[in-house]
Amino acid sequence: MAFLYADEQFPRRVVEFLRILNHDVLTVQEARNMGLPDEDVLAFAISKKRAVLTLNRRDFYRLHRLNSQHFGIIACVDDQDRNRMANKINQEIIETQNLQGKLLRVYREKPPNI
Repeated sequence: MAFLYADEQFPRRVVEFLRILNHDVLTVQEARNMGLPDEDVLAFAISKKRAVLTLNRRDFYRLHRLNSQHFGIIACVDDQDRNRMANKINQEIIETQNLQGKLLRVYREKPPNI
């Protein structure tokens, strides 16, 4: 099980599937943090010892490069098959085990050069 924090644009249905997979997921909406800049989203996640779930890949790649002292960033390519997306995130979490300081990239399909 992972402790996750889904940013504002992250698909609600994926959050629900991740909860079924026994992950503890808090959303920006549930935390009443709507409209915060990405830096503050990451700071809140750090304060709660949670990994960030995001579709905003470029900004969170940049934040990871600036400071890897976080509890994980899971940057995803959006997938309209929400169940598949949740399963791919779950698989990355299982394979990685310890998310602290890590940037995980979740694709619909793995690019051939990774």
